[in-house]
Amino acid sequence: MADTQFDLIVLGGGPGGYVAAIRAAQLGMKTAVVEREHLGGICLNWGCIPTKALLRTSEINHLMHHLPDFGFEPVQPKFDLDKVVKRSRAVAKQLSSGVAHLLRKNKVAVFDGQGKLAGKQTVSVTKDGKPVATLKAPHIILATGARARQLPGIEADGKLIWSYKHAMVPTTFPKSLLVIGSGAIGIEFASFYLNMGAQVTVVEVLPRILPVEDEEISAFAHKAFEKQGMKIMTGAQVKNVRKGADNVTVTIETGGKSQDITVDRVISAVGIVGNVEDIGLEGTGVKVERAHVVVDDYSRTGEPGVYAIGDLTGPPWLAHKASHEGVICVEKIAGLNDVHPINVGNIPGCTYCRPQVASVGLTEARAKEAGHAVKVGRFPFIGNGKAIAMGEPEGMVKTIFDAKTGELLGAHMIGAEVTEMIQGYTIARTLETTETDLMHTVFPHPTVSETMHEAVLDAYKRAIHF
Repeated sequence: MADTQFDLIVLGGGPGGYVAAIRAAQLGMKTAVVEREHLGGICLNWGCIPTKALLRTSEINHLMHHLPDFGFEPVQPKFDLDKVVKRSRAVAKQLSSGVAHLLRKNKVAVFDGQGKLAGKQTVSVTKDGKPVATLKAPHIILATGARARQLPGIEADGKLIWSYKHAMVPTTFPKSLLVIGSGAIGIEFASFYLNMGAQVTVVEVLPRILPVEDEEISAFAHKAFEKQGMKIMTGAQVKNVRKGADNVTVTIETGGKSQDITVDRVISAVGIVGNVEDIGLEGTGVKVERAHVVVDDYSRTGEPGVYAIGDLTGPPWLAHKASHEGVICVEKIAGLNDVHPINVGNIPGCTYCRPQVASVGLTEARAKEAGHAVKVGRFPFIGNGKAIAMGEPEGMVKTIFDAKTGELLGAHMIGAEVTEMIQGYTIARTLETTETDLMHTVFPHPTVSETMHEAVLDAYKRAIHF
């Protein structure tokens, strides 16, 4: 019989759960993880990682079609869809196996099955409806994640209407595609399929795409995508979906007028709901609002000894936020003195479309709404030598400062590799640097990161190259 008495039990082995478990083990806690499917969770298996593998393929496909721009003879590249999907799945499997290794290395016990609260300090584990173990611990972290939200009448069937999971493993490549929702998930899939050769239409109910981003960045992205051939419909609602033998006809209403669009496939990307069902919340003090568990700054629920992290709780629903929450939660449990609540304003957001989008902190509109007098700087990629040399002159960096204090309130970027660059501004916000600190920082030349420096200088009318 496996040992069933622990200091900490984590339900869910995703980027929040497995990181929390490893940190707990480092702090000397006897720890167990209960995972019903794959270690690494949605992120490693069906989200962040495999989608980036697919997007890398689409970037290469795009470059192959533009070889003459770099002095090569033109070619007509062809791709093998099965091999594209196989590579993506192999990348996911490699990392999931890596998580298993890390848990073994840190002596974390892993139970394969469905975990459920079963009384005070107790978790029951079942597999295929059969009992596996009953575990005991004074501390239990719920990290069960979330799943795609389903719209009535547009439920994913895996054939004509896809969720993000179906969109990652297509058996045939659609010539035309309609994506409902223009958040990060929707836009990434729209970008992938567009760059692989499909005709793509994006439908967004709000007035602009990428609605959580700064308005200028959203507008820039809109123009860039349309230039690539993507059709975008904002302020639009899907009113009806009619399935054919091998296509879907979607009725879309915009400005009081309706039109029908027939496509091979539809991707529904309209948000997520927490996996709050079947984990034993009934009869506990755990509060659920809008399909997500309510927690305090240290991930504590209303039930003593029960915590919740990651996508199961509130926004932003990001893997790196889940991991950091897990660390904070465990360190607080362990009684460490230097534990501080996570500052949501310092969590960067990244969208891996082409061009990439990344941001941290307040948008210009939010900064003004919060009462700040602002100084705003901008710098275009077309003014950057490295971006031009790379053949990536499309992009911009925008910075927002408090006019009185010089605090960096927010930074917003669109262009090649900005998802790698945003961390510079994230560190700046974490260290509470001012415009003076950033101005006096030496940026290497030639790099695309120089645009970050120039965007700071521009906010104070000191930009050199623009």
